[in-house]
Amino acid sequence: EYVLNPGEMLVSRTDLDSRITYANPAFVQASGFSREELLGEPHNLVRHPDMPRQAFADLWTTVRAGLPWTALVKNRRQDGGFYWVRANVTPVVEALRVAGYVSVRTRAGTDEIRQSEALY
Repeated sequence: EYVLNPGEMLVSRTDLDSRITYANPAFVQASGFSREELLGEPHNLVRHPDMPRQAFADLWTTVRAGLPWTALVKNRRQDGGFYWVRANVTPVVEALRVAGYVSVRTRAGTDEIRQSEALY
């Protein structure tokens, strides 16, 4: 398990098709991929197989309705490891149209992780 530092924020932006257009250094490090390996790839590159499909169906229903979405997410690292985050995904509006999505992820609490593992 890769554990984020307290206060660390992983930030990424995607286009409407969920392809990564921006990844901050903390996200690059946590993912284990290089920036070049992330840019242009679908964000589900870091999706961990333990995550239920229903969680991401809810994400897409929510953000496509123009609303922000928050949940605990287990992500996969390039080396097969994982890291837990509290994910916050928000539509990005430009010229009155949704142009993509920004995701800000922070360290998840131990109790929250246990609850999510049981739920997922």
